[in-house]
Amino acid sequence: MSNPVPPRQKPEQPWRSEGAPEPAPTPPPKRRPPGGWGGLVLAALVVYLLANLVLSFFGDGDEPTISYTEFSKQVDSGNVSKIYSKGDSIQGQLKKEQKDPDGGDSYTKFTTQRPEFADDKLWSDLTEHDVTVTAEPVVQERSFLSNLLISLAPMLLLVVLWILIARRMASGMGGAGGMLGRKQPPKPVELEPGKKRTTFADVAGIDEVEGELNDVVDFLKNPDDYRAMGARMPGGVLLAGPPGTGKTLLARAVAGEAGVPFFSASASEFIEMIVGVGASRVRELFAEARKVAPAIVFIDEIDTIGRARGGGSGMGGHDEREQTLNQILTEMDGFSGSEGVVVIAATNRADILDPALTRPGRFDRVVSVSPPDRSGREAILKIHTRAIPLADGVDLAQVARTTPGMTGADLANLANEAALLAVKRKQRQVTQSDLSEALEKVQLGAERPLVMPDDERRRTAYHESGHALLGMLQPGADPVRKITIVPRGRALGVTLSTPDADKYAYTEEYLRGRIIGALGGMAAEHVVYGVVTTGAENDLEQVSNIARGMVARWGMSERVGRLSALPNDAQQAYGLAAAPGTLDTIDGEMRRIVDECYESACRQLRDHRERLDALAAALLRNETLEEAEAYRVAGAPRLGKEA
Repeated sequence: MSNPVPPRQKPEQPWRSEGAPEPAPTPPPKRRPPGGWGGLVLAALVVYLLANLVLSFFGDGDEPTISYTEFSKQVDSGNVSKIYSKGDSIQGQLKKEQKDPDGGDSYTKFTTQRPEFADDKLWSDLTEHDVTVTAEPVVQERSFLSNLLISLAPMLLLVVLWILIARRMASGMGGAGGMLGRKQPPKPVELEPGKKRTTFADVAGIDEVEGELNDVVDFLKNPDDYRAMGARMPGGVLLAGPPGTGKTLLARAVAGEAGVPFFSASASEFIEMIVGVGASRVRELFAEARKVAPAIVFIDEIDTIGRARGGGSGMGGHDEREQTLNQILTEMDGFSGSEGVVVIAATNRADILDPALTRPGRFDRVVSVSPPDRSGREAILKIHTRAIPLADGVDLAQVARTTPGMTGADLANLANEAALLAVKRKQRQVTQSDLSEALEKVQLGAERPLVMPDDERRRTAYHESGHALLGMLQPGADPVRKITIVPRGRALGVTLSTPDADKYAYTEEYLRGRIIGALGGMAAEHVVYGVVTTGAENDLEQVSNIARGMVARWGMSERVGRLSALPNDAQQAYGLAAAPGTLDTIDGEMRRIVDECYESACRQLRDHRERLDALAAALLRNETLEEAEAYRVAGAPRLGKEA
């Protein structure tokens, strides 16, 4: 199995690297708070003054101030327990809580002011009602030291926060610009010494692609030989192919085979909301690669930012993407053969890339990575089962024969599903049965515990028998591998047909046979029950796609002619791809082909009604029929059996 790419050193770094040398230690940057120490002192003074104002405001409001008249009434009523006087200012405490008659809250401690003109024999009244006149204030005030510490606390907190923010921004975020994504480029991640790299030994099934990339490996290993001959290595290699075919694995294998550092990033990781950040990150990435050259820079899903410019696909909002693309073009154009930096990119949509990317000097070598053939699939299965204990009777070649069109990722998933199934069954090894059931789960979907009424179950059996019987009777049709009326995924039943060998070109006869086979379920329901149900929805989608391709793309219609009326992906919006008259002709020809195939399907099922009934009865009894049993029950010869 391949080694995972090491994790990023910092979350802001939009790329990963492996095999890079250890960077030289750099002195830590001198830390100073943003704005300088003068700004810090000024802010501290402001906080100190504000804290004193707040404390003075709240410090004087601990006890209410009452009128002297109210104070006299409380003395006369004997409700005053003690007082303290300093000049004409009096502080006191009541025996029982009272409500302020001036509309204030209830209080027990109070302050008041004795008027200078008062002649009310206050001392005698106090003595008469046993009021204690204390020598210490009734309301204890905070000391100067306490007030100083409380007022300094916010300032100290501010200083601590200021220093923490300054350290964080100085060490990791590159100042205030770090908030916007502009930062000092972090050093590459170093692999653990002796850690195994991905090489071509971990890649299988795409030998022709490996041969093209060997030139890159040889250049990185022996650059002097190429310079001596005046040869220039391609500025970039574009890996184009369907998802899961191993493009990223190939790029890592080139770096591992050559023993050079490998920088990888997804194109979408360069894009940010703020214009200019993506271009800055591209500059940082290529600068890091130049420092440790020879090296490989890998950009995955480059179509995210590499779409053709000026297409008028939107109004605004593309400045950041286009600036990032322009920076990539500039960096690649600046490479010379002596720098030893090779750029590899991967995409599923090479047709929509900007022409400036694929011109000579940039991505001037386009390598097509296709799904593997049968021998390639067998080799891939051997790689992905190296860590899986296999039973003695496991035949990977047979699995490879029954998986046409699967990519490397699909086969890795198949091996993993088989291992999971073996663990669930408490087995020590993965058997052929585990692989077969895992393949069924991947291709057909997981079984559903659905209980169908007898009439629907019988109709489903006839539906699947119609598909299977017509597949057996059509010359050149894909052999029927399995028939089941066990609900899987969204389907109530499945008929699995796969070719004996990989096909790369299809004849009109074969395509018509595919349409007849796909219509077999609907035709069987029509012949047996005289009705059509919704169970043929997916079948009709397949029929429509095949018929549209025959008429509009592959020149299999005399009326439309030998032209591509709906090229590439124009089928998705083909109202804009051809003239109205051409579209009407395409629709008419599609209907003609499908109607002819449907009539042929119904006719063949009527002529072989006994075989159809036998298949349906066997399905109702067994629910699932394997290839040999299905052909035996139908009494049909196995056509095109591979030697």
